[in-house]
Amino acid sequence: MNTAVSADAFDAWSARALDAVESALRAWVPADAPAGLGEVMRYGVLDGGKRLRALLTLAAAEAVAGADPFSAEPALRAACAVELIHAYSLVHDDMPCMDNDVLRRGKPTVHVQYGEARAMLAGDAMQALAFELLTPEGERLQSAVPPALQARLCALLARAAGHAGMAGGQAVDLASVGVQLDLPTLRDMHRRKTGALLQASVLMGAACGPCTPATWQALSDYGAAIGLAFQIVDDILDATQGSDALGKTAGKDASDGKPTYVSLLGLQAARAEADRLHDSACQALQRASLARPDALAALAERVVCRDH
Repeated sequence: MNTAVSADAFDAWSARALDAVESALRAWVPADAPAGLGEVMRYGVLDGGKRLRALLTLAAAEAVAGADPFSAEPALRAACAVELIHAYSLVHDDMPCMDNDVLRRGKPTVHVQYGEARAMLAGDAMQALAFELLTPEGERLQSAVPPALQARLCALLARAAGHAGMAGGQAVDLASVGVQLDLPTLRDMHRRKTGALLQASVLMGAACGPCTPATWQALSDYGAAIGLAFQIVDDILDATQGSDALGKTAGKDASDGKPTYVSLLGLQAARAEADRLHDSACQALQRASLARPDALAALAERVVCRDH
């Protein structure tokens, strides 16, 4: 397998995927929720972000099925669900009681724009909507997303978002301000806070198609490597890029006294670790015996080589 996928081919694939996800989110995130709640939800999730988690979901669905995933009901719903969970986590993480950030995706954070109470409610509503999307009602939709698949997708997402994953990692992060962590503890924190949802994005896509146990394990390994590599590159960019490039407040981890891969290892060693994880992800794809692995291979490269 050649991991150097044509940039033009991947850009075309990515454009189609992003258009499908954005259109679905616009249709499924309600504008008419009570008391302006829909407006706050839509501000928090639409028109912003890399949509990496959604892209991983669609790429994994395509990889195992060997078919276009953009109109497949389960894969598209799974992609939107992981984006809603990610967006809700950002809304809550940015609030004064946690990271106290004022800039996200190049615009004021939700609590700055709408107030803390409405931001909290919008995050709660987005979290609930994610699971609502995975459990659609109606005969046609239940046929398109069979109950057993609904349950599996919900389980994967819940475990990645809860105490064993994202929420648990954020708790460790908050408790680690001003604390010098060792590398295994830092790695475990980021595996939970960031990596778990990225890994789940891959596995939710894989669950939407035929997948042998060996392929499932290989994709799990790929997702774990990409999840940790993403966070390491995030730490590198936070230390080397400005707020305009990042779309969020640069250097905030360092100013808040939070441990990062850069503060623990230094820039050069952190970059080497990201490269090692990229190699691990590519090796996992080679073991997976996938029908169409190109998008997953390209995403692994984009995660490690990105500049924002």
